[in-house]
Amino acid sequence: MVKLFPIIFIVLWSSAFVTTKPIVNNSDPFSALAFRFLFVAIGFFLFSLYGKKKIFIKKKFLFNSIGTGILFHGFYLGGVFYSVFVGLPVNVAALIVTLQPILTNALAGKFLDEKVQLQQWLGVMLGFVGATLVIGLDIGEDLPMDGIVAVIISLIAITASTIWQKKVSDDVPLSVNNMYQAIGAVIFHLLIIFLFFNEPFLNITSEFLFAMSHQIILVSFGAFSILMFLIKSNTASKTVSLFFLIPCVTALMSWYFLDEILTNIDVLGFFIASIGVYISNYKKN
Repeated sequence: MVKLFPIIFIVLWSSAFVTTKPIVNNSDPFSALAFRFLFVAIGFFLFSLYGKKKIFIKKKFLFNSIGTGILFHGFYLGGVFYSVFVGLPVNVAALIVTLQPILTNALAGKFLDEKVQLQQWLGVMLGFVGATLVIGLDIGEDLPMDGIVAVIISLIAITASTIWQKKVSDDVPLSVNNMYQAIGAVIFHLLIIFLFFNEPFLNITSEFLFAMSHQIILVSFGAFSILMFLIKSNTASKTVSLFFLIPCVTALMSWYFLDEILTNIDVLGFFIASIGVYISNYKKN
């Protein structure tokens, strides 16, 4: 089952892009994320109690969990949701975030003492080329600047949080760690609403509830837990190479569920990105 985790992660994480649009159509991004992670925190709290995990942890571990939660669920997701909310196409946001493996590989040696091999750099470059082909080079010129800035902040945040999570990896149970990360996200988004967002709104429609339930159950409980496991089990540079498949799988899902066009170039891009991920993660016997 563990061997299937990367595949499950890619499918679940990609599906989040499909359900982001209906969420921001019915809510501002920060109210939606505060709503989402309130339920995520409660869920992981109950799961920790059921598993008889120690809820109270050392201050150092608490700081690490809340800090990475603010980066992952606050700056990263907040930036992505806000960029879509102000009109940045999801594909453009995905393309910018897909630069993460390149940044992580560049920084892993300095901050994690990981030796990033030539084959991993080759895999990263192929992955980026493939993802770019899937998303398309002609993304138009009428793009909201605040959306672009927001998604660049997302890119920096998820890169920093991945390195931080790997560097401070500890023995805190996964469910407890995820609970405190979710609590950090709730605090972050409420502060953003209070300090900067003057007109928060949340329309509890059937469309919103369906999309939000998907992101809470399958993405936050499923995909994110798998990501934390993969970061802890593998090198950071190899784990993040999986992100190059996200835009490709998202394109396939959009084609199947939303009747969006999937071109031959998209298929070629998916193939190239898949080769890149395979090369980056290949281990010699």
